[in-house]
Amino acid sequence: MARRTPAVQRSLDILELFLDGRDSVSAPEIVEELELPRTTVHELLNTLTGREYLHRHPDVPGRYQLGIQLFRLGSRYSEGLDVPKIGQRVAQEVVQACNETAHVAVLDGLHIIYIAKVDSSHAVRMVSSLGRRLPAHCTALGKALLASLPEAELDRRLEAGPLEALSERSITDPARLRAELDQVRREGWAMEECEANPDVCCVAAPVRDRSGQVVSALSISVPAHRWSRARRDELRGVVTEAADRFTALLGGAPAPAGQLSR
Repeated sequence: MARRTPAVQRSLDILELFLDGRDSVSAPEIVEELELPRTTVHELLNTLTGREYLHRHPDVPGRYQLGIQLFRLGSRYSEGLDVPKIGQRVAQEVVQACNETAHVAVLDGLHIIYIAKVDSSHAVRMVSSLGRRLPAHCTALGKALLASLPEAELDRRLEAGPLEALSERSITDPARLRAELDQVRREGWAMEECEANPDVCCVAAPVRDRSGQVVSALSISVPAHRWSRARRDELRGVVTEAADRFTALLGGAPAPAGQLSR
């Protein structure tokens, strides 16, 4: 393994202290929390301040805040984000973890559109394709996305017309759909059992960008003959963890448990 540079690691440790939401840090706090020598901390602070990764607090002497250089780097990173490309990579990781088909989709009115897909290696696979549209309320992906909408916006979309059925198990009652979306918000993940396809079950979780908005969702699809409560619970963990990684790659942070924001 290549040798890591201690000074660089310590500098990054200082910057990452801000990840817990604090507004500023002081040299004594850094010494105590990172267990570093005072001289080393002052040298690192001078370097980080000189390069504009930190700046001195304008109102509180001896404290440091994040600097403009981090904003510049973050903005440059966000400019290069490609949701479908990142989604394809995360979907590949999901398939490697569970060997079931993974999809990424976005919301378009009351429909979802697939923007990434990776197949499992099983002989029986999902019949789906990039760019395909499906009624959102019939899919776990769609439920994860619909649950993130503000109430007024959800009302507006549901008033557009009756809910289409794709199978005998599709939800067509708006009140029942709303109740299920409430559960999705509480639990942070969605499920559908043979509602879009009588032979397929899915679990899904939302993906957020750096503003905290849900911008897509990630799902795992399983043929009904491989589905069980135990398998569902196992894949729920896989999909929520992968959605959190996806969110992190977009510069976002997962919503707290039970707080899927609208």
